[in-house]
Amino acid sequence: MNELSQKLIDRYQKGFPLSSRPYLTMADELGVTETQVLESLAEMKSEKIITRVGPVFDHRKAGASTLVAMSVPQEQLNKVAEKVNSFAGVNHNYAREHHYNLWFVVTAKNQKMLEQTIVEIENATGYSSMPLPMERSFHIDLGFKIDWEKNKCHN
Repeated sequence: MNELSQKLIDRYQKGFPLSSRPYLTMADELGVTETQVLESLAEMKSEKIITRVGPVFDHRKAGASTLVAMSVPQEQLNKVAEKVNSFAGVNHNYAREHHYNLWFVVTAKNQKMLEQTIVEIENATGYSSMPLPMERSFHIDLGFKIDWEKNKCHN
């Protein structure tokens, strides 16, 4: 991984710039161009070093959300996951080794719209779901200090 990519990861795991042009702000802080920042992030995403760049919201303040689990035949898993992903409010979609093998988070403006989206997902996929609303929240700090010379992460 190149030095710019390492700097982007080190500096912006937290404290992403809140501006109309955050990538330009990042570039100015790191002494590179906005294009170089965007290209570096795109390359890391294509190499699956990072999966996304974006904010983490307190979902309780931003509307309604829930974790949802589905049991999908293995041979249908990718097809169903694509359908689930087509819904704008879906994120964090992933497969698990369990009877309930497709898990995703659904967000919506309010509880009624959340429930409506889940019904629409069930109708589109042909599979029932099991919503798993959060009962208690835990703050997990997902920032990692990386020893680039040893290529190891430390929390």
